[in-house]
Amino acid sequence: MTEAAIEQAMCHAVSLSAHGPAFGVNPRVGCAIFAAAADGSLGELIAEGWHRGVGTPHAEVDALSKLSPEQSRGATAVVTLEPCNHFGHTGPCSEALIAAGVGRVVYAVSDPGQRSGGGAERLRGAGVTVEAGVLVDEVEEAMRVWLTAERLRRPFVTLKWASSLDGRSAAADGTSKWITGTAARQRVHEQRERSDAILVGTGTVLADDPSLTARGDAGELMPHQPIPVVVGETAIPAGAKVLHHPQPAIVTASRDLPGILTDLFDRGIRHAFVEGGPTLASAFVESGLVDEYLVYLAPVLIGGDRLATGDIGVHTIGEARRLRIDSVERLGDDLLVVARPVRAENPTTGKK
Repeated sequence: MTEAAIEQAMCHAVSLSAHGPAFGVNPRVGCAIFAAAADGSLGELIAEGWHRGVGTPHAEVDALSKLSPEQSRGATAVVTLEPCNHFGHTGPCSEALIAAGVGRVVYAVSDPGQRSGGGAERLRGAGVTVEAGVLVDEVEEAMRVWLTAERLRRPFVTLKWASSLDGRSAAADGTSKWITGTAARQRVHEQRERSDAILVGTGTVLADDPSLTARGDAGELMPHQPIPVVVGETAIPAGAKVLHHPQPAIVTASRDLPGILTDLFDRGIRHAFVEGGPTLASAFVESGLVDEYLVYLAPVLIGGDRLATGDIGVHTIGEARRLRIDSVERLGDDLLVVARPVRAENPTTGKK
């Protein structure tokens, strides 16, 4: 079994994982199963599977379901995440692989779950050959949202704002509709749909009365709607649009961001999309709770003091929040800058 062949197989497993839903408590996982070969090499691809969401078969079980006992015996399973080792909505994948007679399991990333980890040890104990860490960096990146949430025990936080080139989020009179163009605004709706929850502050609810829905080009509701979460202690009116969202709103009545995120994690939320005003954005930045920045820049100059962020706890240039730009995309006349914080240690890998 050559290194190139097994890496190619893992790349295929990653592509399979992308078929799974981008939201929810479970990760996107892909599995490819290859026939046993007499010379120990990787045989032909005989089954593939991926996880489709809570309550559905995990990727390994999905792939195994397409094989006869004779086909699975001695086969090699290549899977992006270490097979789970616990009973949840479904049974342990480690036990399913053992029962099927699989001879070898190759995976990229160890399962960080407090209850679900340990599958590799169980497999080895049953005599299955296990190889870990294949294309680990690539798979870590593909699973970054879920892995960050599981390792930090809080949702992965994406912070979005739109501003002028001179960093203003509104004009002097408070108007901000619309700084960016149609293409940029539609991309925001697509990003809302890929999130479990959308967070705004009470100030935004009172000032703008947003609906916080994810909508298509024609204004129709998209199939998946993020749960609206209102952050802050100020009461909001009973007629606020957020309280009539397709998903029941979570009104936190709190400004304790770490506590709010812990509660959201306990509710099964793994990806939080923060779309509030400067006050909420600044609080998340100052608290060091942002994992990804989506900054929409419009080719306009506004001036004044309506900045996209306020005080974030930076007093000298040495305290500046350093970011690494992942991508810059043009959307009509606007730019979308995607960046992540430069930390002493990466929370998804434990590496600098």
